[in-house]
Amino acid sequence: MDSLRLIVGLGNPGSEYAQTRHNVGFMALELLAERQQGGWKTEGRFESRVAWVTVRRRRVLCCEPQTFMNCSGRAVRALSDFYKISGDRLLVVVDDADLPLGEIRMRKSGGSGGHHGLESVEQSGVGREYARLRIGIGRQPVGQVREITGHVLGRFQPGEQGILNRVLDRAVKQMECWATDGPGKAMNDFNGAIEINPPTEQES
Repeated sequence: MDSLRLIVGLGNPGSEYAQTRHNVGFMALELLAERQQGGWKTEGRFESRVAWVTVRRRRVLCCEPQTFMNCSGRAVRALSDFYKISGDRLLVVVDDADLPLGEIRMRKSGGSGGHHGLESVEQSGVGREYARLRIGIGRQPVGQVREITGHVLGRFQPGEQGILNRVLDRAVKQMECWATDGPGKAMNDFNGAIEINPPTEQES
């Protein structure tokens, strides 16, 4: 089990929350599982949907807690205890309202930054010594910074979909790199913003 990696995407279960900004952790993990041909199943004992994948011979367990965001720590703790996953083999993927859409940022450890899902993971006893990948979901209009509930539970606008697809692609590549080469290389190679207007083939 020492080689096993656990990647947890945070979000809220249920069709009413599907494709909302707060569920971008689910979206990223589902794209990873799709590309690695992992099938999802519900594990009641872990209060989660899980999918097993293999990334360049590295076994990875993908998890979507079904506890709602603010109680995500229960599922993360249960899986970590059962599979004996130490903090250096755990990655949690979340939305970040303080990062603009198009930017991702991985860190080896740290605090919650006010994110209730990360707070729940920390309070569950898992601690802070695990990697976290924050995916920017866009900022609130000026003057509404504190009123973020409607924003994070809203869906991406049609004009944002192209950027979202590209940033999810980048996030999946970063997760795969983390699983096989560790957080240092994953941060060096993928942290930052995508090009919003990449050059065309003729221009490059």
